[in-house]
Amino acid sequence: MKFGYTIVYVSSVTNTLQFYKKAFGFETRFLHESEQYGELNTGETVLAFASHTMGEMNFVNGYQKTDSSASPLGIELAFVTEEVFEAYSKAISLGATSISEPIIKPWGQTVAYVRDADGVIVELCSPM
Repeated sequence: MKFGYTIVYVSSVTNTLQFYKKAFGFETRFLHESEQYGELNTGETVLAFASHTMGEMNFVNGYQKTDSSASPLGIELAFVTEEVFEAYSKAISLGATSISEPIIKPWGQTVAYVRDADGVIVELCSPM
């Protein structure tokens, strides 16, 4: 068994892919012609996005949708970078919402948190 990919259901796959490219530098790996599903090149593990339409199709009994106006879901995407302060500032300038400005944790790691347009938590952190 191996971890294949993470899928986050969002309101606009195309807009989300564009934001993650501009804010974090991830290139689109795949975008289905329907624009209902897309993937980013993020390294070893694929980060994918699917539309809420697909979520409604896949989960006929419903699911908790990502929503920027609600409390964030209890999950985060963590991106490791040597340039946490710069990554944080860039994400904010491109429309992310700040949860926590960069701080140095007691164990020495620099960490910041933002939310994307769909309310997904993104951790920006230095390597351990």
